[in-house]
Amino acid sequence: MLKIASRDRTILMRVVWGALLAMLCAGPAAAQVSEGPSASGVIGQVFETIRPVTEAGLHGFFQLLDNQPIAFVLLALAIGTLIGKFSFKTISLGSTAGTLLVGVVLSMIAQAAYGITYAIPGILSSFMLLLFMYALGLKVGPQFFSGLRKGGLAFVGIGVIVWSLNWVICYFGAKLVGLAPGYATGLISGSYTITAILGVGQSALASGAYVPPAGTSVEQVGANMAAAYAISYVLSTVFTILLIRYLPRIFGYDAKAEAKLAEAQFSGGATDPVPGAPGALVMGFSPYDLRAFAVTHKDFVGQKLSQLAIDFPQVPIIQVVRDGEVLDLSGDLMLTKDDIITVRGDVHDLIHTDGGLIGPESDVSLARRIPLVVADIHVGKHKHAGKSLAELGQVMPGGVTVQALFRAGNELPLGPKIEVQFSDVLRLTGPDAAIKVMAKQLGGQAILATMKSEVLYLALAMLAGYLVGIVTVTISGIPFSLGTSAGVIMAGVGVSYFRSRNPNFGGPVNEGARSFLQDFGLNAFVAVLSANVGPKVISALSGDTLLWLALIGVAGALIPPLVAFYVGIKVFGLNAIISDGASTGARNSTPSLNAIMEESQSSVAAIPYPVSYALTTVLALIGGYFSMILT
Repeated sequence: MLKIASRDRTILMRVVWGALLAMLCAGPAAAQVSEGPSASGVIGQVFETIRPVTEAGLHGFFQLLDNQPIAFVLLALAIGTLIGKFSFKTISLGSTAGTLLVGVVLSMIAQAAYGITYAIPGILSSFMLLLFMYALGLKVGPQFFSGLRKGGLAFVGIGVIVWSLNWVICYFGAKLVGLAPGYATGLISGSYTITAILGVGQSALASGAYVPPAGTSVEQVGANMAAAYAISYVLSTVFTILLIRYLPRIFGYDAKAEAKLAEAQFSGGATDPVPGAPGALVMGFSPYDLRAFAVTHKDFVGQKLSQLAIDFPQVPIIQVVRDGEVLDLSGDLMLTKDDIITVRGDVHDLIHTDGGLIGPESDVSLARRIPLVVADIHVGKHKHAGKSLAELGQVMPGGVTVQALFRAGNELPLGPKIEVQFSDVLRLTGPDAAIKVMAKQLGGQAILATMKSEVLYLALAMLAGYLVGIVTVTISGIPFSLGTSAGVIMAGVGVSYFRSRNPNFGGPVNEGARSFLQDFGLNAFVAVLSANVGPKVISALSGDTLLWLALIGVAGALIPPLVAFYVGIKVFGLNAIISDGASTGARNSTPSLNAIMEESQSSVAAIPYPVSYALTTVLALIGGYFSMILT
């Protein structure tokens, strides 16, 4: 190998740097020497891109964000998430509210200081929101229908309370202080964060259902709606996130403790997640363990594995190592002296299966290097119907144990006399090869934990939910629809519901991927939303009505869920987190749902959310229409 002295190495580095500087200083002429782009040409192009920004200072920076909207979204996400982590006396904004604030401030500065109006295509924010809703539906689906059975009427009552109070506060508040036509409808739309209410208000104007008074044009009424919407939307979004996040604490409840109680309540006493749910295929605590022994006892030497399986059914042999090699167990192998056997069984039984029975315990890594997996298997053969777990255990390959049994999405208690039925789902643990053999015998497929996500089912389910959501029925001039958000979350609920009954449906979804879709989808949606709302806030920051718009909008956003939460826990007897989730859905505040899930460290608040959300979406559209024609 060629060695270079320190002094020579220094001289060589100087020569190399000198050559590079010469290339940079040579200009375009030097670039003609080679056919491809030179280093100076590439570096020059980079500086040509950056120079307008550096020369224009902050103006160039905000112009860059306008030209590159993706950069705006990522910057708002980064800074907003960082701000959301800071807390003051255990109170923090959270990533969603932080992202919204950063995005609004950036867009307002760009508009006020440099006349730059950000307008990011709405399709980006809509798609991000749909990803969030679908991912959320996947997580809460199995509990959703249980929630309907246990608290459906209460969820409907909470929805009606929030909607009616919001309408009364915004409509009569605007009327009381003498706001011009259009402001009441805009306040309802903004404080409820339902943009479609502006659409039904415009529909009332266009159809002639509402005729503006003399001296007021249709355009002016529309501008009033937009101004009230912009002011109340931003303020109500931020303050509602904070209110919903800390509602349990305001009334003296511990959010985490209440969430655990709610999870136990809606799980029906189950201890294992249903098939397809997060954590379903995680190897948790197990009374079963692997141990290896060297065969020295005379009762084992010369014995065949089939006979030992009969003599010691509680401690099956799953691997044999002889002379440093793992033997094939497909035949009826006979043990010899000094073989190392690996067994898997209940720790209690293994403790008593010591060297006195088999031989000394071995620490040979080859004997203990057996990967164990968890798999959900759908029982697809009728011949196993009616067999007890004790009977079924006799045909299981060595080392496979039953961790849980599910029927119609419900966990059943384990016991030797519990009978397995066709279409049940068995959660088995054991060596990978043995699990696959057992799956074949049961007539199903071993669904194992995976790092992949099922894109096909995601796309088809989201498409179906989206198409259902856009179906619109017009009654008396008022357009009604489920809405794409509600349609997609119900698609996620449906997929997870059917998967809990048959894990073959859609295959497993990696929890990390699902969680990423949920968190990134919502915050990216908020970042885009903030860019487009900020300029509207600037245009509304004038006139004597600004203070009234802020006060009425915030009151219409906060008082209804506050009252509904109290009614939920005191009148309907709901768990605090469930009441909070129902109030959040009734307020149509998806970012707030994320906030209470962060605070409680649980997704259980999302169980009542779709019920009250769908109901109040319809009621809010009706109320928005009448707020316009009654002005």
